[in-house]
Amino acid sequence: MADHNRPAPVAAPIHDLLVHRWSPRAFDSRPVAPDVLRSLFEAARWAASSYNAQPWYFIVGTKDDPENYQRVFGCFVEFNQGWAKNAPVVALSVAGMKFPHNGEPNRHAYHDVGQAAAYLALEATARGLQIHQMAGISPDKARQTFAIPEGHETVAGIAIGYPGDAATLPEPLRQRETAPRERRAASSFVFTGGWGKTSPIVAGK
Repeated sequence: MADHNRPAPVAAPIHDLLVHRWSPRAFDSRPVAPDVLRSLFEAARWAASSYNAQPWYFIVGTKDDPENYQRVFGCFVEFNQGWAKNAPVVALSVAGMKFPHNGEPNRHAYHDVGQAAAYLALEATARGLQIHQMAGISPDKARQTFAIPEGHETVAGIAIGYPGDAATLPEPLRQRETAPRERRAASSFVFTGGWGKTSPIVAGK
């Protein structure tokens, strides 16, 4: 049986969308309606960015358009193709590495693309979908395939869809899909007064 409900074991109350956002590798083959996809990318549109530069771009393929789906899918490394093949939507995120208003390097571009992807992920969660972002892509192949211009860098691959049955995955991915969710404690990365000095905000009682 598919278990789509994998809430995070949080240490402090957070919004339900954050509790239920996760990154499945098992996807159902059910297509994502075009109006739902539009909403996901509309959410990404409204992320914050340095100087409001909005350096994010997304190259998208759906199984309703097999040719372009395969062009995006072909930019994933073989390992990720092994599980992402069931996702009905695949995408690449791309960062514009210069500020449009002055042509200077934008060292925040990857950060801001990440924010846009996070907005997309939360909108997906709100609609019963999930996304899985992946570093395992070929930026060179993406540039060649889609004629991505200089000054722009492919950031990540994205699989989008409704969570599927973990039993469809090979081992050990099946185990990873159902294993308890874990994160470092906030006390290990929230500091006050100096590096490594845990802030009392998260030190606990």
